[in-house]
Amino acid sequence: MTNSKPLARLIGPTIVVLTISEMINFHIWATNIPPVTYLNGIILFVAGLSIVLAHNYWVLRWQVLITLVGWFGIAGGLFRTFFPEAQQAGDTPASYVVVCCLLAIGIFLTYKAYKREDSPAPKH
Repeated sequence: MTNSKPLARLIGPTIVVLTISEMINFHIWATNIPPVTYLNGIILFVAGLSIVLAHNYWVLRWQVLITLVGWFGIAGGLFRTFFPEAQQAGDTPASYVVVCCLLAIGIFLTYKAYKREDSPAPKH
């Protein structure tokens, strides 16, 4: 899992920025334009697939969050691609719960990616 930290360094801050900007701009989804939603879905699908191809690890450690982000990216991208006219998000309690969970994941991945590794104690 040598690529976990580099991927977390990219994915963590990206999720933090995207979720905060999404919360600030929830109102834009009330009048989503299907071609833009479709394009967003393609980008989300490709990003998710790229993550899964580079990091499809199913371990009971923090690295599994990277894999889950990839799979959720694929699922979200497929939904937006196949149903661009459907309501995508909005100023609803459910949307805030999802975005807050994603924000927590982004913060956690950022922390794990950038925290200093403690060197092992010297043996006497």
